[in-house]
Amino acid sequence: MGLFGSLFTGVSALFAQSQNTAIISNNIANISTTGFKRSEASFNSLVTTESRSSAFSPGTVSVNRLQRVDQQGSIQQTSSSTDAAISGNGFFPVKRSTDFGQEFLYTRNGTFSEDAQGLLRNATGFVMYAWPIDANGNLPANQGDLVSLVAADVAFLGGLTRPTTVAELAVNLDADQAPIDPHTLAVAQQLPINAQPAHFSRGLTLFDALGSAQTVTMNFRKHVGPMAHFTSNSSIVLGPTDIIAGGGAALGQLTGINNGDALTINIGATTETFEFVDTAGTGVIVGANEIVTVQDYLNAIRQFGTGTELEARVSTAGQILVQATDPTVSITVADLVGTPVTGGGTTFNVVPDPSSGTLVFDPDFDITTNLPAGVYNNQTDFPQIANSTSPNTQGWWELTILHPDGSTISEGLLNFGGNGSLNAAQDSSGNIDIELQNVDWGNGSALQDFNIDVERFSQFAGNFDVIFSDQNGAELGLRTGIELTRDGTVVARFSNGASADLYRVPLVTFANSNGLTEVSGTAYSEAEESGEENLREAGTGGAGFVEPSTLEASNVDLADEFAKLIVAQRAFGAGTRVISTVDQMTEELLRLR
Repeated sequence: MGLFGSLFTGVSALFAQSQNTAIISNNIANISTTGFKRSEASFNSLVTTESRSSAFSPGTVSVNRLQRVDQQGSIQQTSSSTDAAISGNGFFPVKRSTDFGQEFLYTRNGTFSEDAQGLLRNATGFVMYAWPIDANGNLPANQGDLVSLVAADVAFLGGLTRPTTVAELAVNLDADQAPIDPHTLAVAQQLPINAQPAHFSRGLTLFDALGSAQTVTMNFRKHVGPMAHFTSNSSIVLGPTDIIAGGGAALGQLTGINNGDALTINIGATTETFEFVDTAGTGVIVGANEIVTVQDYLNAIRQFGTGTELEARVSTAGQILVQATDPTVSITVADLVGTPVTGGGTTFNVVPDPSSGTLVFDPDFDITTNLPAGVYNNQTDFPQIANSTSPNTQGWWELTILHPDGSTISEGLLNFGGNGSLNAAQDSSGNIDIELQNVDWGNGSALQDFNIDVERFSQFAGNFDVIFSDQNGAELGLRTGIELTRDGTVVARFSNGASADLYRVPLVTFANSNGLTEVSGTAYSEAEESGEENLREAGTGGAGFVEPSTLEASNVDLADEFAKLIVAQRAFGAGTRVISTVDQMTEELLRLR
């Protein structure tokens, strides 16, 4: 066995080095192949054992191919928005075609582009598969299964319209605007006051499902608020130092109230008396608030009860306005001596409650429940009032949102605090919105839901001002391109500036990517040695990132391959010398006689 065993050993060396050379040549041939992963030869000795150490039987050598799929290739920039490389772990899931029964393959070759049918294919013809994204931006519930993937089809019929879902408006409303008191209108009334001219109007353009622009109008009216209140019915312009009782003749305007006249104001279990006198200290009603001047009257009302129940002021029209600070209470006013409240010729004749015709004044609208109550039936569209127990009495605005045809889409109340900010609570999503639903534009487009972000509404003294306005949505736009983002999203861009997220490309990982089975086209199929596939979103679960407008070069190092080729060449030559030497020795043996 000695000589012939050595001959077989030499032959195995030639075979092993020829395989090594084939692997090296394949690496060199694919040095410019996108996403190619090099292989290398691994040599193993095959030993023939003998029971006695005095005799040696030569073995042979075997060679196996080791894939280096897990080694990253360099990332190279490209000009195509649909090219993509993977930085880190993972593969793109692909199929040879969309025909039924095609197996999933996995590749790092991201030279994707749109084919004639709108499918994204790479340069070797494989079709990209990805998760579809629904209208709310959600992925399939079974996204961990390969069956959740669909072919990435980016074909469109021609364009995209994007209906408005969110608008944002920042306005300042003038805090010095004189409020409307509905009790003092030509025909006394309660809220709403939408028939009155708006103090400020703003148009907001939205886009419907057909891409048509729809302009809604937002009318703002400042008013005294929905809390119970009463107002003097005099056309006389009052001043705080005007004398009420006894001085009427001298002043020539504050008439109709005599010394000793009195009235009562009641809220719940609290009733107080107010007596008009010529001179302080001359009143005859025990415990009554003595009133000489207009300012005395205002001060006394402000001290009603605990001093927090009522506010009183002279309006810009010269009328005394008394208002409850608690939005749930009612106020009752009554004559006690004389007719200072009901006398038609008195300075402080009070306008009856328009809803009852009496001097019992109820809240116009219950703001504590924020539910429809027959006055503002759309109040639930508006953000809930955060401080509904003691809101700023001088920060009330009625907002009417008008359809382009002039009809009312929604109407409700807004309140601003003493610091000028909107008195509104955030919803469950952390937003302060007016939420409008099922708006019919009357042009055949689908009913539309959209929110108007009003968080940046303010009320400061100064001019009415629109700080900014914005909205999403767009008119009809033609598709201008497709691109991939770093999280693997396939995005369509349109000429109207809109975009649409179509798919999310998963990155497929394996426990042992070097155990995958290589197939033609720089792709791999799952094998027993690789383990099962795992679908991951880019950047999660150990998966890498999708790098847009780049490609991954092969991981072949040319210098290293040439060095290995030289070693293989020398090893092959040495193997031939072994064979030729054994041949010479055999020839010498045959010449023995």
